[in-house]
Amino acid sequence: MVSNDKNKVMLLFPPEWVPTAPYLALPTLTSVLRQNGVEVIQKDVNVEMFDHFFTREFLQFVMGRINENLKDLRFKERLGTITEEEQELSKMLYQYTFLDLKHHAKKVGRAKDIIRSKEFYEIDKAEWALNAFREVMEFISISYYPASINFYPVESNLNIYRPWVSDDLLKAPDDEKVNIYIDLCKQLVFPAVEKEQPGIIGITLGTPVQLMSGMTFAKLLKRQFPDIHITVGGNIVTRLKEEFGKKKEFFDQSFDSFICYEGEHALVELVEAIKGEREMSNVSNLTWREPGGRIQRNDKMHQENVSEAPIPDFDGLPFDKYFAPEMILPYLGTRGCYWGKCTFCDHGAGYIDQFRAKHADQIVDELAQIQAKYKNKHFLFTDESFPPALFIKLPDLIIERGLDFYWTTLIRFESQLIEPEIWDKAAKSGCRSLYFGLESANERIIKLVKKDTKIDVAIQNLNEAKRVGIWSHVMGFFGFPSETQEEAEDTRRFLLDYQDIIHSVEMYFFVLYKNAPVYKDIPNYNITVESNPDHDLALDYYYTPDSGLSINDAMKRYETFYQNDFEPWALRLNAREHVYLYITHFGTNNLPQIYVKNHPDHESILAPEVMM
Repeated sequence: MVSNDKNKVMLLFPPEWVPTAPYLALPTLTSVLRQNGVEVIQKDVNVEMFDHFFTREFLQFVMGRINENLKDLRFKERLGTITEEEQELSKMLYQYTFLDLKHHAKKVGRAKDIIRSKEFYEIDKAEWALNAFREVMEFISISYYPASINFYPVESNLNIYRPWVSDDLLKAPDDEKVNIYIDLCKQLVFPAVEKEQPGIIGITLGTPVQLMSGMTFAKLLKRQFPDIHITVGGNIVTRLKEEFGKKKEFFDQSFDSFICYEGEHALVELVEAIKGEREMSNVSNLTWREPGGRIQRNDKMHQENVSEAPIPDFDGLPFDKYFAPEMILPYLGTRGCYWGKCTFCDHGAGYIDQFRAKHADQIVDELAQIQAKYKNKHFLFTDESFPPALFIKLPDLIIERGLDFYWTTLIRFESQLIEPEIWDKAAKSGCRSLYFGLESANERIIKLVKKDTKIDVAIQNLNEAKRVGIWSHVMGFFGFPSETQEEAEDTRRFLLDYQDIIHSVEMYFFVLYKNAPVYKDIPNYNITVESNPDHDLALDYYYTPDSGLSINDAMKRYETFYQNDFEPWALRLNAREHVYLYITHFGTNNLPQIYVKNHPDHESILAPEVMM
């Protein structure tokens, strides 16, 4: 009989996320667990999946699936039970049987070599590699029809199974025809679990697109390894804590517990409970099933002291498998958002309290330690919004220490950041790109969303960034409740008028999130919310405004912007980390070679893909 080690935790980061750099959740949990004497195996299944896709073995496996599916459809055809849709599918599958598998396996192997080497900085080669991945993904996707599986952007879905419906999340892990994550679990996760024999498996669900894969893994693992305690956590679990807590079927079939809010010390306490050193009822932030079957939510809550947290521990992650030529490591200097007022934003739901920050000197010390250990030259601050005080203080300390690395982060347009000296020091300290939340350029809408952006300040910030060689990426949306066509036009006009100081743009349409202040104050925004009781895990809702743009109007605005206005910002590389590497490699924010408009065939490849 296999004996699971109760002092060993396996942490899983499931698909799908951008496979260019580690996601910070696992290294953060790992550092605290190891500090407390717990053995940890951290497994980035997301990047392993993409690496696995582009191998001869997996492509042969996919060809086998295509032949089997074709065989089933031809049997239906002989019986006279085949549908018109299945006939079309049969034709598509038949065409793929002629695919030169050896050629494409060699092609994606070469593409991986390019993306992971200095050849990546030759834009034609990089673009060729990314297109090679996408081409093979079409072959992989058709074998799981009607699922749509993509390389990038991250927008895969199983189509007939919806992650916002709990019954679909429970059914999908049993459908091998459509659910690709079943095969990935068997091929990538089961062997690791059998080898390591952990006592606990923790699955992090940081984004909505991970719900389907994460819950598929959870159900299959619980079925295959009933003696291992399966727990799930992450931002999405926190946002859905009420719904998960009410659905007994999840505890019966998929997991034994879930952790809300920050999970570092909660996970340490869970290990102690599994070892018999603590009562389950005394584990922080935990919802669990008692032996009698009752779902219990513990009252004990714990919020991490960020100043006492150990630095992230990336040991054990497959650095050689990330789709980038240089190591980019994420870092979090704050938790929550220092601003915390935006009415459209639901990020605050992931924390017990809003904002905590490490001291600037501690941040610099930790960055120095990480760089000394991992020899990386690139950091990605994953803060909700980088505080202006840190933007002012940090560069001085980095320069004084003589540290040599590059960094990038999300930031607000701030009147505190208009002095040229601030920008000179930021650039000198290694800041190379910033992601600004504009949201809207109309004064009334700015007040409604409580962003409080001053347009003249935004222009000053963008001008200073441009002057010192920092790339500016500007994000916004159309359709905040009551926004008119004229007010939406103000945002479009701002972007076009200042395109010479805006390097890239990401526009969307307003989404009504269930945890956003707008949703909690519906009467004051004059909207009617339409919720579907079957969509019990929905994180956003359809709504009808009393005035202004409808959802369809906002979507049309969004689509028209990308069709008619986006050309100045369309890039041949769309992953944020890939653009960041080009900026740091060439030492400038002027990179004409990466814009589609400078490609000889730009009209045929222009597409509204955005940076993630």
